[in-house]
Amino acid sequence: MLKKLFSNNEDKAEMSFFDHLEDLRWHLVRSAFALVAFSVFGFVYTQEILDNVIFGPTNADFPSYIALCKLSHWIGMGDKLCITPVKVTFLNYKMVGQIMLQFKLAFMIGFICAFPYIFWEFWRFVKPALKEKELKGARGAIFWVSFQFFLGIAFAYFLMAPFTINFLASYTVTDKALNQFFMDDYFDLMTQIVLGMGLLFELPILVFFLTKLGILTPDFLRAYRRHAIVVILILAAIITPPDLIDQLIVFAPLYCLYEISIFVSKKALRDRESVERKQDVQEWS
Repeated sequence: MLKKLFSNNEDKAEMSFFDHLEDLRWHLVRSAFALVAFSVFGFVYTQEILDNVIFGPTNADFPSYIALCKLSHWIGMGDKLCITPVKVTFLNYKMVGQIMLQFKLAFMIGFICAFPYIFWEFWRFVKPALKEKELKGARGAIFWVSFQFFLGIAFAYFLMAPFTINFLASYTVTDKALNQFFMDDYFDLMTQIVLGMGLLFELPILVFFLTKLGILTPDFLRAYRRHAIVVILILAAIITPPDLIDQLIVFAPLYCLYEISIFVSKKALRDRESVERKQDVQEWS
């Protein structure tokens, strides 16, 4: 059984439909083992992760606040970019609230840490179905997918999350209402921001494969560039305070991501057209 569990399963060319299902099952089993293993780590060190990571943007010594303040002084803007985090009071309103939070935290940590391995298992499953030219075009896929995912998480955690949390925590429509927040709401917001941006940063990878399949073109992305700029500006305005500098800090990386996607699409289209021309020459010769 262990041999079956950890086998490479390289030769899949002649497998039947049910063989493919069996193979998929073992890929899912191995991915689940990795997810559980990292989740155990998150479960054991829940307090440390909560206090220093999840609740990090509410602490005055959060690295982003220190770095932005130093940058503000270095470029001669005084304390313009210095952020003093809003004091936040968290509440637990369920008897099982804290233990459920521990399980949700463990799962999130497990998924983030196991993501490269999970994608590797997915790649091993689909790889035999790809042609040689497609494999050459997808070289380094595991590295780039994992890199973009963690880059998106870092961007969300160190830039988007602090701005969003401080803006929402300090936003009031009347002085008669006191802002107090349930832990679940805060954790869910952090999860949506961090995991959402981690997946959003996969945009260049997605654009690459869609262009390879002929579904997307760089001309389409260029045509809708203005629409994308408006959407990104709105997104930056929503998640940051009404301050131009803060909005630009969020807008710039997201817009760069879109431009990178256009470049990636252009290169993928050029490679696809080159392969098609070679095929046409071979057919005529």
